[in-house]
Amino acid sequence: MKLKKNVVLIGMMGVGKSLIGSLLSKKLNLKFFDIDRLIEKKNNMKISEIFNKKGEVYFRKEEEEIALEHLKIQNCVIALGGGAFINSKIREKVLQKSISIWLDIDLDTITKRLKFTKRRPIVNKYGLGKIKKIFLQREKIYSLAKYKLNCRNLTKKEIIDKIIKII
Repeated sequence: MKLKKNVVLIGMMGVGKSLIGSLLSKKLNLKFFDIDRLIEKKNNMKISEIFNKKGEVYFRKEEEEIALEHLKIQNCVIALGGGAFINSKIREKVLQKSISIWLDIDLDTITKRLKFTKRRPIVNKYGLGKIKKIFLQREKIYSLAKYKLNCRNLTKKEIIDKIIKII
């Protein structure tokens, strides 16, 4: 499929942006960029290590740089990290140049998915109680995306089919 814009998936940690983005890009034969994985690759560390060793401020600078660089690419699928769309520079570029899709699920599902994770530095540092607060803060900003897709009770295939209809 040939797109005039890129497709950018946004949403909370644990909603499945990386998995859906990867599957969607394969189905459409497009390049896929997972911003969190690109940050890990550049730093040769997992995100939790980056947070522990270099701090969240460093991570957010890396996230901004890498996201803005990849948002220049057209005809691809991009999965932003959960906090990336909160950054006004990233958000502005996404809203101007991309098909933005908020993958939304309920807080209970997110909490269940993140309960046993070791990969999420915010969960590791603050616990699951912080997730509700983050969810409520980010929800308002995520709602600025061009499209909202309620993924609750949908299979991966159903989510991908709905995204294809959108684009």
